[in-house]
Amino acid sequence: MAHQQHEELIQALHECMTACNHCYDACLREDNLNMMANCVRLDRECADICSYVEQALTRGTPFVSELTALCATICEACGEECKKHEHDHCQKCAEACFKCAEVCRAA
Repeated sequence: MAHQQHEELIQALHECMTACNHCYDACLREDNLNMMANCVRLDRECADICSYVEQALTRGTPFVSELTALCATICEACGEECKKHEHDHCQKCAEACFKCAEVCRAA
């Protein structure tokens, strides 16, 4: 029941986590790593919270509103940082973060 109720949210969380992990990995291979430090840091935070919230939802957490509010805040912060960078992986990550934040806020 809990899983079906939050299907769109779980999908958005999973896509965001995947995009953040990809961006994290790609950022580490960029030439100017100093410039990418905040992006790398926020990718990690965002991937972790998305993964945690996805797991919590699939086990029927009673803290849906608290977790999704926190997740939306972190997704937005990551999206804002990623969109500053012209790399394709950063732009795609920002898009996934903003979409996830929107779905989290709707929950």
